[in-house]
Amino acid sequence: MSKRFEVWAPEARQVDVVVAGARHPMARVEGRSGWWAAEIAGAGHGTGYGFALDGAAEPLPDPRSLWQPDGVHGPSHVYEHGRFDWTDGQWRGRPLPGSVLYEMHVGTFTPEGTFDAAIERLDHLVALGIDAVEILPVASFPGHHGWGYDGACLWAPHEPYGGPDGLKRFVNAAHTRGLAVVLDVVYNHLGPDGNHLGDYGPYFTSAHSTPWGDAVNFDQDGSDGVRAFAIENALMWLRDYHFDGLRLDAVHAITDHSAVHILEEMAGAVSALSAHLGRELFLIAESDLNDPRLVTSREAGGHGLDAQWSDDFHHALHAALTGERQGYYCDFGSMETLKKALTRVFVHDGTMSTYRGHRHGRPVDVEMMPAHRFLGFLQNHDQVGNRGAGDRIGAVLAGNGLSPGLLKAGAALLVLAPFTPMLFMGEEWGASTPWCYFTDHRDPDLARAVSEGRRREFSRHGWTGEVPDPQAVDTFRRSVLDWEEPAKDPHAGLLDWHRSLIALRRERPELNDPRLAAASVEVGPDNGTGDAGTGRWLTMRRGALRIAVNLGDGTVRLPLPDGEGRVLLASDPAIRMESGVNGDSHSRALTLPGASAAVLG
Repeated sequence: MSKRFEVWAPEARQVDVVVAGARHPMARVEGRSGWWAAEIAGAGHGTGYGFALDGAAEPLPDPRSLWQPDGVHGPSHVYEHGRFDWTDGQWRGRPLPGSVLYEMHVGTFTPEGTFDAAIERLDHLVALGIDAVEILPVASFPGHHGWGYDGACLWAPHEPYGGPDGLKRFVNAAHTRGLAVVLDVVYNHLGPDGNHLGDYGPYFTSAHSTPWGDAVNFDQDGSDGVRAFAIENALMWLRDYHFDGLRLDAVHAITDHSAVHILEEMAGAVSALSAHLGRELFLIAESDLNDPRLVTSREAGGHGLDAQWSDDFHHALHAALTGERQGYYCDFGSMETLKKALTRVFVHDGTMSTYRGHRHGRPVDVEMMPAHRFLGFLQNHDQVGNRGAGDRIGAVLAGNGLSPGLLKAGAALLVLAPFTPMLFMGEEWGASTPWCYFTDHRDPDLARAVSEGRRREFSRHGWTGEVPDPQAVDTFRRSVLDWEEPAKDPHAGLLDWHRSLIALRRERPELNDPRLAAASVEVGPDNGTGDAGTGRWLTMRRGALRIAVNLGDGTVRLPLPDGEGRVLLASDPAIRMESGVNGDSHSRALTLPGASAAVLG
């Protein structure tokens, strides 16, 4: 038995592989610029190793390590993918169009915080009607718990979650239940602790700056090897761990002036892998650019990604429900803004952004662009966790007494809008647990800097409430879901409402109509409540269905055309259809009490 060890270290003069404590010289690989290799007898699954550059006494972890059982600072270990016994051989994937996604953080989804514990809750997602589970990054990061966006070993699943085998068991179990699985990956930066890529080669460049320092080098000297590192990493997750899709974190922070952008190159490679495997694969981008070219086909000059998150939809819906106008919510909140988000996707589509101080975005061609290429959400890890106290929208609304009703109204607009809907874990039952920003940095200087920086950041924004210490273990523990809540009121009612909405979405084909232009929206002016024409109401037409919501605190009566169908779903028992309104025996109206929603068909 032998193992071939390889590493890309183009600037090194000498490279040794240290296997089980023994040092072995490596040779340059002919025809592969910058690569070194050595064949070592007796090395197999579980063997510890590392690479020593230019005679260094201490070896470093493998940049492409598949297994870091002792964390990002420990030795790499050989991992053999072929040892795992997959049982999902009949799985051919699930297309993104028509799907409902569910964003999950493995470490706080269950009290145990492991892949195996998460498996025990997958049946809950099946009963809810979820099609795809999107998990936050699992690449190895320092410490025990964290969000995962400070990964340092990008090829090795986080050991406290269950390592490589645990991740495979999770994906396998999800596929057995008919659930697709999407992985959040980060190619715009690495975490500062345990990051040794810069020791191996030109992985970073000072030619571009990012909030995390030097940018990942996708377009400067030596960038070919860096681009290959990212693309092959993406293919590894899809091929070797059977993931169905990847969510690409903050692609607006990726700078690449190459003729073929790294995202376009990655999309082409994933498309080729999908054809080879005979399985549906897709890429979803998070972007702050409001640029539809990300999801425009490569043939039409775009990057060819399959979908992108729509922050404007979130901002418009959140601000309309809560009344918040601070920060980036300053341009949102009106019913007209919500209407634009529902029908034009981007509110900022070349318009002035007060928050940014300049014009922002690019219009979406609603006649040509399919609606499923945009993900809509009312909550996600960023929009909850980046609040000072990690408070969910239910906590924000609790003070006005309308929380359950407004949450149901928001859910109706989210699930039945033209876009691909995504829920954040616990949202379906209105979880009372916060989801805070938490870290477990073992470097004391970094830990102190993170804690102090968090407090300063919110102090500058005038935040007067508690800002939990990210490094405090209790901050992490408070963020764990309470699985006793779904069976209790009012959580059980909200859970049933989400199940009903998702079931209706699956039952009615018009709710998955890809044509953005096929959806029409009417809104009332934000100047009071009462008869139609006043109040914070909105109706959205999807084929033969009409979704009506009242976001105000008073009753509204909406006139209905003759022949308007019956009420299919009602969030409040006081919702009713009336005939003979204003003495006209032929007129009909829908009565919506404050903070309610109804679906007519």
